Amino acid sequence: MKKYQYFYKTIMEVKITILGTGTSQGIPVIGSSHPVCLSENSKDKRLRVSAMFEVNDKRFIIDCGPDFRQQMLTQEVSAIDAMIFTHEHADHTAGLDDLRPFYFRQGNLQCYMTSRVHNALKERFSYIFTTENKYPGVATLDVHEFEKESFEIDGIRVIPVLADHGYIPVHGYRIGDIAYMTDVKTIAPGEKEKLKNLDVLVLNMLRKETHATHLNLEEALELVRELQPKRTYFTHISHHLGFHDEVQKTLPENVFLAYDNLEITSH
Repeated sequence: MKKYQYFYKTIMEVKITILGTGTSQGIPVIGSSHPVCLSENSKDKRLRVSAMFEVNDKRFIIDCGPDFRQQMLTQEVSAIDAMIFTHEHADHTAGLDDLRPFYFRQGNLQCYMTSRVHNALKERFSYIFTTENKYPGVATLDVHEFEKESFEIDGIRVIPVLADHGYIPVHGYRIGDIAYMTDVKTIAPGEKEKLKNLDVLVLNMLRKETHATHLNLEEALELVRELQPKRTYFTHISHHLGFHDEVQKTLPENVFLAYDNLEITSH
């Protein structure tokens, strides 16, 4: 971790806003009569997962899922400095077309993703990535591919953390002393080293029962005990976990259920 420590000390403040904390269907699930889906508590209503880092007057969005437009309107975001993708699944990328308003105001948008994600998006959103007879109302993306090495955006170091999503790779990100990890099932020992000495860890935790591609409650708590961040916030939460307020009472000290529009700051 020595090669990362100097960078962490140079950042005065990092803020992360949790834009959405739900699973691929969100909560409430369409047509569901599950008690959590019927809850009137705003913390039980969860849009699809996404997050916004704000560092030194720069704003980076992690993933743009189907609820991206609503999330940007709620946060009154008029400009972004970069889009960063965790992986190619629809609940993390389906809002790509809603980058258009930012493109109209800002010009080409800086997007960071692996080659795997890039290839998947080129297939799914071919009209955005085409270079021939492109419709004039479509956003133009400047894609920067990475794999495992850290990269800089406007002088701010971003450290990708490779994890396994059960059957495909997924990347989380560490900026300063905050790390955002979603859709994780396992993390290799070498990648865990990038998550040591954290102030804040945002981590997926689906439900109490075991799942093939996501951490359950027991697995997530075990990872927290291993990494020992000062504070942990769980995201990508299923309605099957239970009511927000009831589950929160059962969690260890300094471990919290995140909720939509939660703001967390690290100094």
